[in-house]
Amino acid sequence: MNLYSKTSIDVSEAIIRNYSTSFYWSSLFFKKDVREAIFAIYGFVRIADEIVDSFQEYDQQSLFDKFENDLEDAFRLGVSMNPVLNAFVAVVNQYRIDMNHVNAFMNSMRADLNKRDYVTDEEMDSYVYGSAEVVGLMCLKVFCNGDNATYNSLEHSAIKLGSAFQKVNFLRDIKTDMQELNRSYFPSITELTLTDTAKASIISSIEAEFNEAIKGIKALPKDARLAVLIAYYYYVTLLDIIKQLSANEIASRRVRVSNTHKFFLIIKAYFNNSFIVWSHR
Repeated sequence: MNLYSKTSIDVSEAIIRNYSTSFYWSSLFFKKDVREAIFAIYGFVRIADEIVDSFQEYDQQSLFDKFENDLEDAFRLGVSMNPVLNAFVAVVNQYRIDMNHVNAFMNSMRADLNKRDYVTDEEMDSYVYGSAEVVGLMCLKVFCNGDNATYNSLEHSAIKLGSAFQKVNFLRDIKTDMQELNRSYFPSITELTLTDTAKASIISSIEAEFNEAIKGIKALPKDARLAVLIAYYYYVTLLDIIKQLSANEIASRRVRVSNTHKFFLIIKAYFNNSFIVWSHR
C-alpha cells in the first residue's frame, strides 16, 4: 500500500506538471508532505475540470457520473484503483477536510455540463465558491494541519484568494469560454461580449479581493507561505497584463507570463517572504 500511495501522488504530480507549469513550479517551494497533499488536491480538481471542459467529443455526463460514483466508492472503501482519487481521498481523511467543501466543488463542476450563463452575482458567487474558494479552504486545511485557530483566522483570506485566482482565470480564458464553450461566468458580460466598462469593473473587484488575500498570506505557516506568495504574484502579474489590454484584445487571445518574468517573481517572493519572517520575529 505504501508503494501504491506513493504512485498515486506521483500520478497527481504528473498531471499538475503537464497541465500547469506555473502552479507546479510554485508548489515545489512547499515542504515535502505539504507539497504532496497539494498535488493530490489539485490532481483531483484538474481531472474533474477536464471532464466538463475538454471532452466534448465524449459523453461528458456519463464520464462525470462515473467519476463522482468512483469518488463515493473511494470514500466508502478507503481506497480507489483510480490513483488520483486514491491520493485525494487519503488527503481528505488525513487532514479532515470538510466533505461539504468536496461536495460544493463537485456541484460547481457538474453545473459546467449544462449551465452557460450566470446572470446574477449570486449565481456567479455560488459557482466560484464551489469551483475555487473551497479548493483554497482544502489547501488551508493542509497548511494548518490541525491548528483550527489558525485555520479560522485565515479562512476569509483563503476564500478571497481562491475567488481572485478563479476570476483571473475567467478573464484569461474568456476567449475559449465564449467562443468554444459558449459560456460566460460574469453577469456583466451580456451576449458573450466583453466591454471595456465591464472589464474595468471586474478587475476592480478582483483587486479588492487580492488586497484582502495578501493579509492572510502574510500570516500563513512558514511551510506554506513562500509557495502561496509565488502563486499570488503570478496571478497579480496576469491581472496587471490583462488590465493593460482592451476588452477586444482580452477576448481574442490568452494572456501568459513569460518564463523569464516567472523567474523574477520567484526571486521577488523569496526576498519578500524573508522580510515577512523577519518582521514577525
